[in-house]
Amino acid sequence: MKLLRAMREPLKYVQGKGALLRFKDEMGYMGSRWLFVCSKSGYKACHDQIEESFADSDDVRQWEIFGGVSSKGEIARMRELVEEHEIDTVVAAGGGSAIDTAKATAHYTGTHIVAIPTVAATDAPCTGLSVIYNDDGSFDKYLFYPTNPDAVMVDSQVIANAPVRFLIAGMGDALGTYFEGRSSLRTESPSLEGTGITRAGMALAKLCYETLRDYGSQAIVACENNVVTPALDAIVEANVYLSGVGADNVNCAAAHSFYNGLTALGGHSAPHGCCVAFGTLVQLVLEGAPQDEFDDVQDFCLEVGLPVTLEQLGISSDDQVHTIARNACVPGETIHNLAGDVTPDELYASIVAADSMGKKALGD
Repeated sequence: MKLLRAMREPLKYVQGKGALLRFKDEMGYMGSRWLFVCSKSGYKACHDQIEESFADSDDVRQWEIFGGVSSKGEIARMRELVEEHEIDTVVAAGGGSAIDTAKATAHYTGTHIVAIPTVAATDAPCTGLSVIYNDDGSFDKYLFYPTNPDAVMVDSQVIANAPVRFLIAGMGDALGTYFEGRSSLRTESPSLEGTGITRAGMALAKLCYETLRDYGSQAIVACENNVVTPALDAIVEANVYLSGVGADNVNCAAAHSFYNGLTALGGHSAPHGCCVAFGTLVQLVLEGAPQDEFDDVQDFCLEVGLPVTLEQLGISSDDQVHTIARNACVPGETIHNLAGDVTPDELYASIVAADSMGKKALGD
């Protein structure tokens, strides 16, 4: 039976400078008892402004610094706090791990969930899933939810105050959204949420790429100076909302499989988004994209400081490239959403070619 096409997204998305000062006004309809699950930096960035938003309210606010990993044990600890304090709404403040922990906590306890990202490094805040780890730090599973978060709130000044490398990595993650979605649509592959891909999802994915191209370099300058400009706001929306909702409603393909293959090397330090950016270039080679399209994407990477060679990702040997290619093509990987499927040999050749064109662009 053919898949039904569907769209999923947060019920509410709020973004702007000083947004946290209006947290209570925007989110108060969700109840009066709050658990804030924070990273250390998330607490520092958000606590005072959110507390100010409550003014003289007698709402219960329980602030907790989580353990740093969205592990089963940490989620169990937060679930106990929800029960103990009769919480209405769980709020995440921090990066992807804090958000994944809070999402899981809300799911298991039947409470509302609000995500407040403090960096724009990934599109995790808007998606309907979490990555769950065992208590020893090893991967456990992807936990899929029946709905996306109740709300996402992004304070643009908080993002502007964060190191610019996070914003750049977020642009790398967002870069793959349109090209991976386009490939998945061509093969009628299901979306990340297991439904048919809609025109609306593809429109958001395409707008994501156009926004990156139009405003990426301006946004970097703003972030380097810790100021909020229209360009920075546009890139924050692209990294968090357009990429998150776009990816959720289209799918991943070779760019994310390249990243997953790279993790098999162990000990890599390149950010997720930087790997996805280079993986997007690899995917374009795999698909036989016209040279002008490849050049357009490569030029964007060069413009904003995303990697265009393997060396920039810390990959230095041919054996490593073969390992990446082999692990990126295992059954179940999203690279199989490409038309005609892909073998490890084909992927290896495309990685080498993309790397060579990157070296040429850098003058190496």
